[in-house]
Parts: sequence; C-alpha cells; structure tokens
Amino acid sequence: MAPVEGGDVRELICVQVAVGVAPREVRVVTLSVPEGSTVRDALRLSGFLGTGAGAVSDLSEDALASGLWTVGVWGRKERPGHVLRDRDRVEVVRGLRVDPKEARRVRYRAQGRAARG
Repeated sequence: MAPVEGGDVRELICVQVAVGVAPREVRVVTLSVPEGSTVRDALRLSGFLGTGAGAVSDLSEDALASGLWTVGVWGRKERPGHVLRDRDRVEVVRGLRVDPKEARRVRYRAQGRAARG
C-alpha cells in the first residue's frame, strides 16, 4: 500500500512501460504505481520523459501532444489521462515515416529490376 496526499492509502499495481526507441529496439521498464495512476504518471515515473539518464532524446509531453509519438495500452491507442489497471502495458511508438503500402510497392519494384538485371 502506498500513502497519498490526504492520508488516503491506495494499493500498488504493476505496469510495464515499453518505448520503441529505434527499429527493432524496445526499452521496457516495470513499475509499481498507486492504483488510479494514469498513462502520464507511468511515463513520468519510467524516466523515459525529460532529460534524465534513461530519457529518450525526443520523447516529451509536447511530442506526445503533437503526434510525433503515440501512446497506447496493450496496442490500443489511449490518451495520457487514461487510468491504468494492474498488469497493463503502456506502449509508446513513433509515428510512421513512410506509408507501409508505398514501402511494399518500392520493394516490389526493386526486386523486379534485380531479377531482370
């Protein structure tokens, strides 16, 4: 149990925060947070936001608000004020730079040229 302001005591819940820092590179932190904590609270406690030692260089609350990064819980997009439940996994990913369909078309064309050439 964790004490909070006003003398109220809340149970701790376990959550994970996963950040895709680069292609095929994910950092994961497991946290114990007070019941009723939000996605924003978990991100702040994880150390990924800001300028600390474990912070991701361009991950900030402004970047989340602008859409440069997207946050979700178990793969479903959520807002930073979403209240977490025990064993939730908060996932933070960058926005796509290239449309996946267009990238597939480019690879297909390149393979066709390689086979002919």
